[in-house]
Amino acid sequence: MRVFCTEELHASGGDGSFYLAKAEEALDALLARYENSVRLIYLDPPFRTGESFKMKIGKGKNAQTVVLYEDKLDEASYLAWLKTVLIGCHKLLDPRGSIYLHLDYRMSHKARMLLDEIFGESNFMNEIIWAYRSGGRATRCYPRKHDTILFYRKSKKVLFNIKAVGTPRGPERRNHMKRFIDEDGRIGFSIRSNGKTYTYYEDSLIYPSDVWSDIEHLQQKDRERTGFLTQKPEALLKRIIAASTEPGDLVLDLFSGSGTTAAAATKLNRRFLAVDQSPVACALLRRRQLGITSEPTLTENAVHALSISYPADHTPCRITAERTEKGEKAFVQLKKTAFSGKESAPMYVATGYVDGSCFHALHTNCAPKLPVLLPIPKGYTPVLHVVSVHGEQAFFTLE
Repeated sequence: MRVFCTEELHASGGDGSFYLAKAEEALDALLARYENSVRLIYLDPPFRTGESFKMKIGKGKNAQTVVLYEDKLDEASYLAWLKTVLIGCHKLLDPRGSIYLHLDYRMSHKARMLLDEIFGESNFMNEIIWAYRSGGRATRCYPRKHDTILFYRKSKKVLFNIKAVGTPRGPERRNHMKRFIDEDGRIGFSIRSNGKTYTYYEDSLIYPSDVWSDIEHLQQKDRERTGFLTQKPEALLKRIIAASTEPGDLVLDLFSGSGTTAAAATKLNRRFLAVDQSPVACALLRRRQLGITSEPTLTENAVHALSISYPADHTPCRITAERTEKGEKAFVQLKKTAFSGKESAPMYVATGYVDGSCFHALHTNCAPKLPVLLPIPKGYTPVLHVVSVHGEQAFFTLE
């Protein structure tokens, strides 16, 4: 029998929540629960490219191309939409909070005017240039090899710790400096100029400026790659999160995409809220988060639950499955899945149980190949969760 759920819960993969929704539509629910509570917001919205972004899922004859999102708003509509999102973000931030808006040459200059209006010109912090070496080489103009990240605070109480993102100067000698070892055994370098002596130690920190050329764009074969075309590297988000939050703080990303913000936040022991309108983004975040072990936990008894919320899905679905037993253990073998009459391999399957409208996942497979075998949990009415490559999903009891 089919049941309908609007939330799934995992014992690991957090501490955080994902909402399957458009950014502007998620704001009311977020404000009801998190107004003045978010420490950091990172936004990587559509850049107004005029394109349709797609992703190939699967391999060989089972491969399917899925539309992730359409980026085709006219300028007036885009700016009105972005203003709505930014107003909501301002309300969500706590007094020590800050926002990083990631765009490119197309709309960054006009987005800055919106940020000045909503956050105040006096709360501008930085225009960060993320320079990278990737892609083709233009000949009709200078190649465009950077994005712009606009950094604003909510108030003068902002939390910003540049020491958290400093890197040791290291053993390299600079500008004809003289190397020395002080009485405490520290290695340093000194130079005398205009009657003054300047001294630097090997273990002293160098801080990033507002031009970030030391973080590379993800390459095609990078291990972080998920297949999401606009994916950003974890190193970029780790710098932002480390500088503008402390362990346990809440980080929000309204355009989750490949799930990089959630992954970086988890690894730095921050809590996260992630929102995206694409079911594929939901699947990517789930797979990425379930493979993460936080380092280290905030406390021995820290809860790292992952919750995922979405509208109930009534897409017609049929499955072919059978129950098998091995000793005292029971399993379900899923052989076929079909959504709206079209048979295809699933993108994700899980077994667990349902409490109200919440599915508690106990055994998961984020890259299933049919037929797939999953344990049936004891002590509950077991439920099977199946998700298609297009993000359609269904829940079936296994009685």
